[in-house]
Amino acid sequence: MLRFGLRAHDYGKLAPEALAQALAPYKPASIQLALSKALLDAPKDGCLSPGYARFIRRVFERQDIEIAVLGCYINPVHPDENMREKSLRRFEEHLCFAPDFGCSVVGTETGSCNPDCSWHPDTQKRETFDRLCFSIERLLKTAEKRGAIIGVEAVADQHTISSVELMKEFLDRFLSPCLKVIYDPVNLIPLSGLTEPQEAFFIRAFEAFGERIAAIHAKDFRMENGGKINSLSAGSGEMDYRTFFRLLKERKPGIDILLENSVPATISIMRSVSG
Repeated sequence: MLRFGLRAHDYGKLAPEALAQALAPYKPASIQLALSKALLDAPKDGCLSPGYARFIRRVFERQDIEIAVLGCYINPVHPDENMREKSLRRFEEHLCFAPDFGCSVVGTETGSCNPDCSWHPDTQKRETFDRLCFSIERLLKTAEKRGAIIGVEAVADQHTISSVELMKEFLDRFLSPCLKVIYDPVNLIPLSGLTEPQEAFFIRAFEAFGERIAAIHAKDFRMENGGKINSLSAGSGEMDYRTFFRLLKERKPGIDILLENSVPATISIMRSVSG
């Protein structure tokens, strides 16, 4: 059994009730909710409250939609220390109130040495990896107190955690059950493409960090002129979802699969492919 969900802001930035109603016809089991991207009049940094979180939770529950991941994508290795501090405080605030949203996972990528998280030659340096670990060590103190989970997503070639091997090394530094992976297989495919069959690539990731996967992101890609074109809707490219879903059913039954860049037909296509 697999649970298919949506990234809420792919369906507009709306008032909470209107957004829940817009998503309801697709019958998603769950959503990834980035407050500032998806909701009109979302609270500013420092203004979240238990009451607001419970209100948002109830709005989506009335449409039988759970919040699987709170999106709070920051740059945890931001080159400006003041901006990094501001981002970490924002993430800590999301961790504090995640349980009130009925959600355990707060998600982020691992950033780069450019403020906008684009490619930078220094991102793969050891000192950047250590800076990421320092940021995560701090965030884990809040996560562990609140019973929340930090969900970390890798991006090949571009971000601090850019490969299966680096993700494993990163996780091995922290034995906390409050640090998990948001696994996006397309994100981990290098821009130059794979040098192994997709099934072998998936299995290598599951063997490296499968026990610590908390959620799945699903989109698609295709290779053109030796380079990867990214961020296609799932089922519209070269990603071998039949094999991937077979492995998921074996290793992570019931996990939330959150579709990115989706269109109205995507969720039904993915349900069909999953068998």
